[in-house]
Amino acid sequence: MSGADDARTSLAAVAALLAPAHPDVAARVLHAHDDPSGYVRDHARELSDRGIDAPVPGLSWIALVDALAAHRLLAEFDWKEDAQEIRAQLRRLDSRPSVDPWVLVEDDAMLLPTDAFLETCGRHYRDVGAALVVLDIESDCYPVAGTRAARVEELTGLATAAGFTARGLGG
Repeated sequence: MSGADDARTSLAAVAALLAPAHPDVAARVLHAHDDPSGYVRDHARELSDRGIDAPVPGLSWIALVDALAAHRLLAEFDWKEDAQEIRAQLRRLDSRPSVDPWVLVEDDAMLLPTDAFLETCGRHYRDVGAALVVLDIESDCYPVAGTRAARVEELTGLATAAGFTARGLGG
Protein backbone atom coordinates (compact mmCIF):
# COMPACT_ATOMS: atom_id res chain seq x y z
CA MET A 1 0.00 0.00 0.00
CA SER A 2 1.35 3.45 -0.87
CA GLY A 3 1.70 6.38 1.50
CA ALA A 4 -1.31 8.05 -0.12
CA ASP A 5 -3.36 4.89 0.40
CA ASP A 6 -2.24 4.74 4.04
CA ALA A 7 -3.21 8.38 4.55
CA ARG A 8 -6.58 7.80 2.90
CA THR A 9 -7.28 4.76 5.06
CA SER A 10 -6.23 6.62 8.20
CA LEU A 11 -8.40 9.63 7.34
CA ALA A 12 -11.41 7.38 6.87
CA ALA A 13 -10.68 5.68 10.20
CA VAL A 14 -10.40 9.03 12.03
CA ALA A 15 -13.73 10.12 10.57
CA ALA A 16 -15.37 6.82 11.55
CA LEU A 17 -13.96 7.05 15.07
CA LEU A 18 -15.20 10.61 15.65
CA ALA A 19 -18.48 10.29 13.74
CA PRO A 20 -19.53 6.63 13.86
CA ALA A 21 -23.18 7.41 13.12
CA HIS A 22 -22.39 9.76 10.23
CA PRO A 23 -20.71 8.01 7.28
CA ASP A 24 -21.08 11.20 5.25
CA VAL A 25 -18.26 12.70 7.36
CA ALA A 26 -15.81 10.13 6.00
CA ALA A 27 -17.21 10.61 2.48
CA ARG A 28 -16.59 14.35 2.72
CA VAL A 29 -13.05 13.89 4.03
CA LEU A 30 -12.24 11.40 1.29
CA HIS A 31 -13.71 13.72 -1.34
CA ALA A 32 -11.28 16.44 -0.18
CA HIS A 33 -8.42 13.92 -0.21
CA ASP A 34 -9.23 12.34 -3.59
CA ASP A 35 -10.42 15.42 -5.50
CA PRO A 36 -9.21 18.62 -3.82
CA SER A 37 -10.26 20.88 -6.70
CA GLY A 38 -13.73 19.36 -6.79
CA TYR A 39 -14.02 19.67 -3.03
CA VAL A 40 -13.07 23.36 -3.12
CA ARG A 41 -15.59 23.94 -5.91
CA ASP A 42 -18.36 22.06 -4.07
CA HIS A 43 -17.71 23.74 -0.70
CA ALA A 44 -16.63 27.19 -1.88
CA ARG A 45 -18.99 29.12 0.38
CA GLU A 46 -17.87 27.62 3.69
CA LEU A 47 -14.21 27.45 2.63
CA SER A 48 -14.30 31.16 1.82
CA ASP A 49 -14.89 31.77 5.55
CA ARG A 50 -11.44 30.20 6.07
CA GLY A 51 -9.88 32.21 3.23
CA ILE A 52 -9.55 29.10 1.06
CA ASP A 53 -10.35 29.40 -2.63
CA ALA A 54 -8.02 26.75 -4.05
CA PRO A 55 -6.70 23.38 -2.87
CA VAL A 56 -4.31 23.74 0.07
CA PRO A 57 -2.20 21.27 2.04
CA GLY A 58 -4.32 19.82 4.80
CA LEU A 59 -7.60 20.30 2.96
CA SER A 60 -8.89 16.87 3.97
CA TRP A 61 -8.23 17.67 7.66
CA ILE A 62 -10.10 20.96 7.30
CA ALA A 63 -12.91 19.01 5.62
CA LEU A 64 -12.98 16.73 8.67
CA VAL A 65 -13.22 19.68 11.05
CA ASP A 66 -16.01 21.29 9.01
CA ALA A 67 -17.96 18.03 8.62
CA LEU A 68 -17.73 17.25 12.34
CA ALA A 69 -18.88 20.78 13.18
CA ALA A 70 -21.84 20.42 10.81
CA HIS A 71 -22.96 17.38 12.83
CA ARG A 72 -22.40 19.09 16.21
CA LEU A 73 -19.48 16.78 16.96
CA LEU A 74 -16.85 19.52 17.11
CA ALA A 75 -16.62 23.10 18.32
CA GLU A 76 -13.98 25.53 17.14
CA PHE A 77 -12.63 28.03 19.65
CA ASP A 78 -10.60 31.16 19.08
CA TRP A 79 -7.31 31.37 20.99
CA LYS A 80 -8.86 34.02 23.25
CA GLU A 81 -12.34 32.50 23.68
CA ASP A 82 -14.29 33.24 26.84
CA ALA A 83 -14.56 30.26 29.22
CA GLN A 84 -18.35 30.63 29.46
CA GLU A 85 -18.61 30.40 25.67
CA ILE A 86 -16.37 27.33 25.59
CA ARG A 87 -18.49 25.68 28.24
CA ALA A 88 -21.72 26.53 26.39
CA GLN A 89 -20.44 25.18 23.08
CA LEU A 90 -19.06 21.97 24.60
CA ARG A 91 -22.42 21.35 26.29
CA ARG A 92 -24.15 21.56 22.87
CA LEU A 93 -21.96 18.89 21.29
CA ASP A 94 -23.65 15.61 20.46
CA SER A 95 -20.33 13.97 21.40
CA ARG A 96 -20.47 15.20 25.01
CA PRO A 97 -20.29 12.56 27.72
CA SER A 98 -23.49 11.23 29.28
CA VAL A 99 -22.14 12.15 32.72
CA ASP A 100 -21.81 15.91 33.09
CA PRO A 101 -18.14 16.80 33.79
CA TRP A 102 -19.06 20.43 34.46
CA VAL A 103 -19.95 19.72 38.06
CA LEU A 104 -16.23 19.02 38.52
CA VAL A 105 -15.00 22.35 37.10
CA GLU A 106 -14.06 24.84 39.79
CA ASP A 107 -15.33 28.43 39.50
CA ASP A 108 -11.80 29.85 39.43
CA ALA A 109 -11.06 27.74 36.32
CA MET A 110 -13.46 30.01 34.44
CA LEU A 111 -10.82 32.75 34.68
CA LEU A 112 -8.09 30.77 32.91
CA PRO A 113 -6.85 31.62 29.41
CA THR A 114 -8.36 29.53 26.63
CA ASP A 115 -5.59 26.94 26.33
CA ALA A 116 -5.42 26.37 30.11
CA PHE A 117 -9.21 26.22 30.39
CA LEU A 118 -9.41 23.63 27.61
CA GLU A 119 -6.75 21.52 29.36
CA THR A 120 -8.79 21.73 32.57
CA CYS A 121 -11.91 20.69 30.68
CA GLY A 122 -10.00 17.78 29.19
CA ARG A 123 -8.93 16.58 32.65
CA HIS A 124 -12.52 16.67 33.88
CA TYR A 125 -13.78 14.86 30.79
CA ARG A 126 -11.22 12.11 31.46
CA ASP A 127 -12.54 11.85 35.03
CA VAL A 128 -15.85 10.64 33.56
CA GLY A 129 -14.28 8.35 30.91
CA ALA A 130 -14.57 10.81 28.04
CA ALA A 131 -11.97 12.91 26.27
CA LEU A 132 -11.58 16.17 24.43
CA VAL A 133 -9.21 16.20 21.48
CA VAL A 134 -7.84 19.06 19.42
CA LEU A 135 -7.57 18.52 15.68
CA ASP A 136 -4.72 20.86 14.80
CA ILE A 137 -5.34 22.81 11.58
CA GLU A 138 -2.25 24.97 12.05
CA SER A 139 -4.27 28.03 12.93
CA ASP A 140 -4.82 30.20 15.99
CA CYS A 141 -7.93 28.26 16.92
CA TYR A 142 -8.77 25.05 18.73
CA PRO A 143 -11.06 22.64 16.84
CA VAL A 144 -12.20 20.40 19.72
CA ALA A 145 -14.10 17.12 19.45
CA GLY A 146 -15.25 14.63 22.03
CA THR A 147 -14.60 10.91 22.11
CA ARG A 148 -14.12 8.13 24.63
CA ALA A 149 -10.93 8.39 26.66
CA ALA A 150 -10.00 4.85 25.67
CA ARG A 151 -9.85 5.88 22.00
CA VAL A 152 -7.51 8.91 22.25
CA GLU A 153 -4.29 7.01 21.63
CA GLU A 154 -5.82 5.28 18.61
CA LEU A 155 -7.08 8.60 17.28
CA THR A 156 -3.74 10.36 17.65
CA GLY A 157 -1.97 7.45 15.93
CA LEU A 158 -4.42 7.49 13.02
CA ALA A 159 -4.04 11.26 12.69
CA THR A 160 -0.26 10.91 12.58
CA ALA A 161 -0.51 8.13 9.98
CA ALA A 162 -2.67 10.46 7.87
CA GLY A 163 -0.08 13.24 8.19
CA PHE A 164 -1.97 15.39 10.71
CA THR A 165 -1.97 16.15 14.40
CA ALA A 166 -4.61 15.36 17.00
CA ARG A 167 -3.92 15.51 20.70
CA GLY A 168 -5.89 14.79 23.80
CA LEU A 169 -6.53 17.60 26.24
CA GLY A 170 -5.84 17.24 29.93
CA GLY A 171 -3.83 14.06 29.56
